[in-house]
Amino acid sequence: MRSLSFLFGFFLSIVPLLGQSEENPAIWSHEVQKLSESEYELVFKGKIQDGWHVYSQYTAEGGSLPSEFTFEKAGEDYELLGKTTESETIKEYSDIFEVEETFFKHEAVFVQKIKLLNPSVKQITVNLFYQICKEVCIPMDEFFQISLDGSAFVETAKELDSNSIALGQSLKIDLKNKELLNQGGLKETNGKSGLWMIFGLGFLGGLIALLTPCVFPMIPLTVSFFTKQSQNRSKGVVNAILYGFFIVLIYFLLSLPFHLFDSVDSQILNTIATNIWLNIFFFLIFVFFAFSFFGYYELTLPSSWANKMDEASTKVGGGLGIFFMALTLAIVSFSCTGPILGGLLGSTTLAEGDVAINLSAGMVGFGLALALPFALFALFPTWLNSLPKSGGWMTTVKVVLGFLELALAFKFLSNADLVGNWGIFKREIFLGIWIVLFVLTALYLFGLFRFPHDGPKQKLSNGRKFVGVLTIAFSTYLILGVLNITSLKLLSGFPPPDFYSIAETESDCPLGLDCFKDFDEGVAYAQEVNKPILLDFTGWACQNCRRMEENVWSDSKVYPLIRDEYVLISLYVDDRKELPENQRFDFQYASGRIKTIETIGQKWGTFQTINFNAASQPYYVLLSPNLEILNDAVQYVDIETYERWLISGLEKYQLSMR
Repeated sequence: MRSLSFLFGFFLSIVPLLGQSEENPAIWSHEVQKLSESEYELVFKGKIQDGWHVYSQYTAEGGSLPSEFTFEKAGEDYELLGKTTESETIKEYSDIFEVEETFFKHEAVFVQKIKLLNPSVKQITVNLFYQICKEVCIPMDEFFQISLDGSAFVETAKELDSNSIALGQSLKIDLKNKELLNQGGLKETNGKSGLWMIFGLGFLGGLIALLTPCVFPMIPLTVSFFTKQSQNRSKGVVNAILYGFFIVLIYFLLSLPFHLFDSVDSQILNTIATNIWLNIFFFLIFVFFAFSFFGYYELTLPSSWANKMDEASTKVGGGLGIFFMALTLAIVSFSCTGPILGGLLGSTTLAEGDVAINLSAGMVGFGLALALPFALFALFPTWLNSLPKSGGWMTTVKVVLGFLELALAFKFLSNADLVGNWGIFKREIFLGIWIVLFVLTALYLFGLFRFPHDGPKQKLSNGRKFVGVLTIAFSTYLILGVLNITSLKLLSGFPPPDFYSIAETESDCPLGLDCFKDFDEGVAYAQEVNKPILLDFTGWACQNCRRMEENVWSDSKVYPLIRDEYVLISLYVDDRKELPENQRFDFQYASGRIKTIETIGQKWGTFQTINFNAASQPYYVLLSPNLEILNDAVQYVDIETYERWLISGLEKYQLSMR
């Protein structure tokens, strides 16, 4: 999971966790429509399980693997009329691959017209290669046996030659302790806390909004109004609690239109993460917000709105009147809460998952934080005496928020740069801008410069000094990250990815580690150096494989274990490089289906299936040099789980060597 606290712009990127299915997550069918005596339309339909997605034929090069049809004997028995068309797709920008990817959710439909060249042909075979992803990515092959006249398909028997039998047998290895793989111990991270994280960040944003001059002075005035104007104290407490409830309700209602947008197009908000001009627009909006916090102008809704709501609360009275009072607060405080709510909207559109639900969770958290003081101070009115007095410190809060808004603004400009492949805001440039912004924040907090609309200069408070020191510490943290002295784990997923760097380096292995891309070579080396094996089934186009490498393998506790204690064998199941002619063969699966193994990826994908009964990536197995399985397999897990898993396997191996 990638997360950032609200103090850095309410940004959170969530990887929703979905369980692994033992069944095929896409169920395929086909139809044949006769257009004329020689022309037919072939329709291929895939029903995709919730949470999974299948990539289009036309997804951008350099990203995940596109779907690919192979029409056997096309050009001999029949010809293809035009390209294979497909149903509506979804587009999203991938931070991992820096391209806009195109994919299907829920259903994929492909249509291809053909014209027979040989009138006697009654049946054809079509192969669909596709990649389906969720927490893991699975390269799949689907074979369609199509009868053009509706009769039963008669499969032509195909026997394996001796070379195919020998090469197929060579893929099977003598694993020991294989029962560990069948104990259901495959570990994945539990990410069900995602909505609670969004809620918590919204709540934190609401607490910050309470400290602004638009909201803070309203607390004692409003609480005093309810306690004094009510017939008795208990009635005042009830009214104050009702007032707080309506505040939460109003901010929740603000998120409802986004549910409507979501029902029309589930990706309408996520396009912000992939559209250059929308990202530039958001950049400008957040710069505009920032300078309002700096005091150069005020963001206000029309004063007539607040006046009308205030009049309505007086005339209507009762519960409805209290609702209009809460609405008046929301309107009057907009100049302070608006930019913060904008940050919440921006960050949830950057996040993965259901944007509308994320936004509702954040809005409820924001509203609850605003509402709590009114209810609590109504219950305990003596607490009002402990509130600090309004003053210049609230202006300081606004200015600091302005710098944070600027920091968030550059995230959107960075997105535009990534999508457009401009190469301007490389990781070091982006972090350099942030360093400048947070250094300026620290200088402001220590009173070394002021904005034109600041109040009279006063002695620095301890709180202001403390926040200034924290800001300097954060700036130092960023500088150390730019110099690669420390990793920026707190900001994981927020700056441009590690590989989008000025000092780009080419490496055949993840993170510059030493690795083998051939299983036999890796095992031979492990036997030579007497080290256990980390077997990594991965893919060039596997996003979660890259996330594991960037966020888990790179950890200061995990990286040395992989580098020093294990022999890494990375087998890429989507490698489309063709095998030498003498290494190609036909392989017959247990189901009886025969598949021609022509590429390196097909070889290692088959190797994974027949030996480990698995087809998804990432997929990690620990082995001894003599092929003893040391632990259960893991897939997409957190740092702590992966570290414990590596240590456990290492201890078991060392114990077996005694």
